[in-house]
Amino acid sequence: MNSGVVLDLNQLRRHCSVCALHELCLPAGIDRQAMERLDDVVRDRRTLEKGKPLFRQGDVFHALYVVRSGSLKTYVESPTGESQILGFSLPGELVGVDALANDRHLCSAEALERTSVCELPFGQLDRVAREVPALNRQLLRVISREVAAEQHHLVTMGKQQAQERLATFLRSLSERYGRLSRDPNTLTLPMSRYDIANYLGLVVETVSRLFGRMENAGVLEVSRKTIRILRPDLLTALCNGSSEAVPESSQVRTPRS
Repeated sequence: MNSGVVLDLNQLRRHCSVCALHELCLPAGIDRQAMERLDDVVRDRRTLEKGKPLFRQGDVFHALYVVRSGSLKTYVESPTGESQILGFSLPGELVGVDALANDRHLCSAEALERTSVCELPFGQLDRVAREVPALNRQLLRVISREVAAEQHHLVTMGKQQAQERLATFLRSLSERYGRLSRDPNTLTLPMSRYDIANYLGLVVETVSRLFGRMENAGVLEVSRKTIRILRPDLLTALCNGSSEAVPESSQVRTPRS
Protein backbone atom coordinates (compact mmCIF):
# COMPACT_ATOMS: atom_id res chain seq x y z
CA MET A 1 0.00 0.00 0.00
CA ASN A 2 1.32 3.42 -0.98
CA SER A 3 0.48 6.04 1.63
CA GLY A 4 2.03 8.81 -0.41
CA VAL A 5 4.85 9.30 2.14
CA VAL A 6 8.36 9.00 0.74
CA LEU A 7 10.94 7.94 3.30
CA ASP A 8 14.43 9.41 3.07
CA LEU A 9 16.41 6.30 4.03
CA ASN A 10 19.70 8.21 4.31
CA GLN A 11 18.09 10.60 6.77
CA LEU A 12 16.56 7.73 8.73
CA ARG A 13 19.85 5.92 9.06
CA ARG A 14 21.52 9.10 10.27
CA HIS A 15 19.21 9.61 13.21
CA CYS A 16 20.75 8.93 16.61
CA SER A 17 17.54 7.32 17.88
CA VAL A 18 17.87 4.39 15.44
CA CYS A 19 21.64 4.03 15.71
CA ALA A 20 22.88 0.86 17.40
CA LEU A 21 25.48 2.96 19.24
CA HIS A 22 23.10 5.51 20.75
CA GLU A 23 23.61 4.17 24.30
CA LEU A 24 27.39 4.58 24.01
CA CYS A 25 27.83 8.17 22.87
CA LEU A 26 26.01 11.50 23.05
CA PRO A 27 22.35 10.35 22.88
CA ALA A 28 22.66 8.15 25.99
CA GLY A 29 20.26 9.26 28.72
CA ILE A 30 18.68 12.22 26.91
CA ASP A 31 14.96 12.54 26.16
CA ARG A 32 13.25 12.50 22.77
CA GLN A 33 13.11 16.28 22.43
CA ALA A 34 16.83 16.59 23.12
CA MET A 35 17.46 13.72 20.71
CA GLU A 36 15.68 15.62 17.96
CA ARG A 37 17.82 18.69 18.62
CA LEU A 38 20.94 16.52 18.42
CA ASP A 39 19.73 14.98 15.16
CA ASP A 40 19.60 18.47 13.68
CA VAL A 41 23.30 18.91 14.47
CA VAL A 42 24.66 15.59 13.22
CA ARG A 43 25.79 15.69 9.62
CA ASP A 44 25.52 12.67 7.35
CA ARG A 45 28.17 10.17 8.23
CA ARG A 46 31.49 10.26 6.42
CA THR A 47 33.28 7.14 5.22
CA LEU A 48 37.06 6.84 5.20
CA GLU A 49 39.05 4.13 3.48
CA LYS A 50 41.97 2.51 5.30
CA GLY A 51 44.89 4.91 5.70
CA LYS A 52 42.87 8.04 4.93
CA PRO A 53 42.98 10.95 7.42
CA LEU A 54 39.95 12.29 9.26
CA PHE A 55 41.95 15.38 10.21
CA ARG A 56 45.63 16.29 10.39
CA GLN A 57 47.80 17.81 13.08
CA GLY A 58 47.51 21.60 12.82
CA ASP A 59 44.13 21.60 11.04
CA VAL A 60 41.62 24.21 12.18
CA PHE A 61 39.02 22.70 14.52
CA HIS A 62 35.42 22.74 13.36
CA ALA A 63 33.84 19.46 14.48
CA LEU A 64 33.90 16.53 16.87
CA TYR A 65 33.41 13.03 15.49
CA VAL A 66 31.90 9.81 16.77
CA VAL A 67 33.17 6.56 15.27
CA ARG A 68 30.18 4.70 13.88
CA SER A 69 31.96 1.67 12.44
CA GLY A 70 35.57 0.66 11.93
CA SER A 71 38.41 2.23 13.93
CA LEU A 72 40.89 5.11 13.95
CA LYS A 73 44.32 5.80 15.36
CA THR A 74 45.44 9.19 16.61
CA TYR A 75 49.09 10.21 16.53
CA VAL A 76 51.45 13.17 16.67
CA GLU A 77 54.39 13.82 14.39
CA SER A 78 57.63 15.50 15.42
CA PRO A 79 59.35 18.09 13.20
CA THR A 80 61.70 15.29 12.08
CA GLY A 81 58.78 13.14 10.91
CA GLU A 82 58.75 10.64 13.78
CA SER A 83 55.26 9.50 14.85
CA GLN A 84 53.91 8.65 18.29
CA ILE A 85 50.55 6.91 18.47
CA LEU A 86 48.29 8.35 21.17
CA GLY A 87 45.34 5.99 21.00
CA PHE A 88 42.89 3.86 19.06
CA SER A 89 39.21 4.78 18.72
CA LEU A 90 36.43 2.19 18.40
CA PRO A 91 32.70 2.59 17.57
CA GLY A 92 30.83 4.89 19.93
CA GLU A 93 33.96 6.80 20.93
CA LEU A 94 34.52 10.52 20.46
CA VAL A 95 37.42 11.89 18.39
CA GLY A 96 38.70 15.46 18.10
CA VAL A 97 38.63 16.53 21.75
CA ASP A 98 42.32 17.50 21.46
CA ALA A 99 41.37 20.67 19.55
CA LEU A 100 39.01 22.12 22.17
CA ALA A 101 41.82 24.06 23.89
CA ASN A 102 43.11 26.22 21.05
CA ASP A 103 40.86 25.51 18.04
CA ARG A 104 43.54 23.51 16.18
CA HIS A 105 44.08 19.79 16.17
CA LEU A 106 47.13 18.78 18.17
CA CYS A 107 47.24 15.34 16.55
CA SER A 108 46.18 13.51 13.39
CA ALA A 109 43.46 10.86 13.10
CA GLU A 110 43.68 8.11 10.46
CA ALA A 111 41.43 5.19 9.56
CA LEU A 112 42.86 1.78 10.45
CA GLU A 113 40.25 0.12 8.24
CA ARG A 114 37.17 1.20 6.30
CA THR A 115 35.56 3.53 8.86
CA SER A 116 32.46 5.69 9.09
CA VAL A 117 32.04 8.62 11.46
CA CYS A 118 29.25 10.96 12.49
CA GLU A 119 30.35 14.59 12.17
CA LEU A 120 29.22 17.05 14.86
CA PRO A 121 29.96 20.67 13.85
CA PHE A 122 31.06 22.10 17.17
CA GLY A 123 29.50 25.54 16.86
CA GLN A 124 26.04 24.03 16.46
CA LEU A 125 26.67 21.30 19.03
CA ASP A 126 27.86 23.83 21.62
CA ARG A 127 24.82 26.03 21.06
CA VAL A 128 22.36 23.14 21.40
CA ALA A 129 24.22 21.74 24.42
CA ARG A 130 23.90 25.10 26.21
CA GLU A 131 20.17 25.10 25.53
CA VAL A 132 19.65 21.44 26.52
CA PRO A 133 21.17 20.73 29.97
CA ALA A 134 20.86 16.93 29.60
CA LEU A 135 22.86 16.99 26.37
CA ASN A 136 25.44 19.30 27.91
CA ARG A 137 25.92 16.89 30.84
CA GLN A 138 26.24 13.94 28.47
CA LEU A 139 28.76 15.79 26.32
CA LEU A 140 30.87 16.47 29.40
CA ARG A 141 30.61 12.82 30.44
CA VAL A 142 31.78 11.62 27.03
CA ILE A 143 34.68 14.09 26.98
CA SER A 144 35.57 13.00 30.52
CA ARG A 145 35.61 9.37 29.35
CA GLU A 146 38.14 10.25 26.67
CA VAL A 147 40.33 12.10 29.19
CA ALA A 148 40.14 9.10 31.54
CA ALA A 149 41.28 6.82 28.72
CA GLU A 150 44.33 9.04 28.17
CA GLN A 151 45.11 8.96 31.90
CA HIS A 152 44.79 5.17 31.88
CA HIS A 153 47.34 5.00 29.08
CA LEU A 154 49.76 7.16 31.07
CA VAL A 155 49.44 4.75 33.98
CA THR A 156 50.07 1.84 31.61
CA MET A 157 53.20 3.52 30.25
CA GLY A 158 54.45 3.89 33.81
CA LYS A 159 54.54 0.12 34.22
CA GLN A 160 58.13 -1.07 33.98
CA GLN A 161 57.48 -4.52 32.55
CA ALA A 162 56.70 -4.73 28.85
CA GLN A 163 54.51 -7.74 29.61
CA GLU A 164 52.31 -5.63 31.91
CA ARG A 165 51.88 -2.99 29.22
CA LEU A 166 50.75 -5.47 26.57
CA ALA A 167 48.46 -7.34 28.97
CA THR A 168 46.85 -4.08 30.13
CA PHE A 169 46.33 -3.02 26.52
CA LEU A 170 44.60 -6.31 25.66
CA ARG A 171 42.41 -6.23 28.76
CA SER A 172 41.35 -2.64 27.96
CA LEU A 173 40.42 -3.69 24.42
CA SER A 174 38.46 -6.62 25.86
CA GLU A 175 36.48 -4.29 28.14
CA ARG A 176 35.73 -1.93 25.23
CA TYR A 177 34.58 -4.89 23.12
CA GLY A 178 32.23 -5.83 25.94
CA ARG A 179 30.65 -2.35 25.86
CA LEU A 180 29.99 -2.91 22.15
CA SER A 181 28.25 -6.24 22.91
CA ARG A 182 31.06 -8.08 21.13
CA ASP A 183 32.75 -11.19 22.48
CA PRO A 184 35.26 -9.72 24.94
CA ASN A 185 37.49 -12.78 24.65
CA THR A 186 37.86 -12.69 20.85
CA LEU A 187 39.68 -9.59 19.65
CA THR A 188 40.17 -8.74 16.00
CA LEU A 189 42.99 -6.21 16.01
CA PRO A 190 42.67 -3.51 13.32
CA MET A 191 46.09 -2.14 14.19
CA SER A 192 49.44 -3.62 13.21
CA ARG A 193 52.04 -5.04 15.60
CA TYR A 194 54.11 -1.95 14.80
CA ASP A 195 51.24 0.32 15.87
CA ILE A 196 50.84 -1.60 19.13
CA ALA A 197 54.57 -1.40 19.82
CA ASN A 198 54.64 2.33 19.07
CA TYR A 199 51.63 2.96 21.32
CA LEU A 200 53.16 1.01 24.21
CA GLY A 201 56.67 2.43 23.86
CA LEU A 202 58.15 -0.93 22.87
CA VAL A 203 59.92 -2.37 19.82
CA VAL A 204 57.91 -4.59 17.51
CA GLU A 205 60.17 -7.60 18.18
CA THR A 206 59.32 -7.37 21.88
CA VAL A 207 55.58 -7.31 21.14
CA SER A 208 55.87 -10.38 18.90
CA ARG A 209 57.95 -12.20 21.51
CA LEU A 210 55.44 -11.40 24.28
CA PHE A 211 52.51 -12.61 22.18
CA GLY A 212 54.40 -15.85 21.62
CA ARG A 213 55.21 -16.24 25.32
CA MET A 214 51.59 -15.59 26.37
CA GLU A 215 50.33 -18.04 23.75
CA ASN A 216 52.76 -20.72 24.90
CA ALA A 217 51.60 -20.24 28.50
CA GLY A 218 47.96 -20.76 27.50
CA VAL A 219 46.85 -17.18 28.15
CA LEU A 220 46.09 -16.39 24.50
CA GLU A 221 45.64 -18.01 21.15
CA VAL A 222 47.04 -15.87 18.34
CA SER A 223 46.09 -16.29 14.68
CA ARG A 224 47.18 -13.38 12.52
CA LYS A 225 45.11 -10.40 13.77
CA THR A 226 42.69 -12.47 15.85
CA ILE A 227 43.50 -12.83 19.56
CA ARG A 228 41.48 -15.28 21.65
CA ILE A 229 41.79 -14.75 25.38
CA LEU A 230 41.77 -18.27 26.83
CA ARG A 231 42.52 -17.37 30.45
CA PRO A 232 41.16 -13.93 31.43
CA ASP A 233 42.29 -14.61 34.99
CA LEU A 234 45.92 -15.03 33.92
CA LEU A 235 45.69 -11.94 31.72
CA THR A 236 44.50 -9.95 34.74
CA ALA A 237 47.37 -11.37 36.79
CA LEU A 238 49.80 -10.15 34.12
CA CYS A 239 48.23 -6.69 34.27
CA ASN A 240 49.01 -6.68 37.99
CA GLY A 241 52.65 -7.56 37.43
CA SER A 242 52.56 -11.29 38.20
CA SER A 243 55.56 -13.05 36.65
CA GLU A 244 54.25 -16.48 37.64
CA ALA A 245 51.44 -16.44 35.05
CA VAL A 246 53.95 -16.44 32.20
CA PRO A 247 57.42 -17.54 33.34
CA GLU A 248 60.40 -15.92 31.64
CA SER A 249 61.75 -19.40 30.96
CA SER A 250 58.74 -20.35 28.81
CA GLN A 251 59.74 -21.50 25.38
CA VAL A 252 58.45 -18.89 22.97
CA ARG A 253 56.49 -19.94 19.91
CA THR A 254 56.33 -17.16 17.34
CA PRO A 255 52.66 -16.27 16.66
CA ARG A 256 51.35 -16.35 13.11
CA SER A 257 51.27 -12.79 11.74
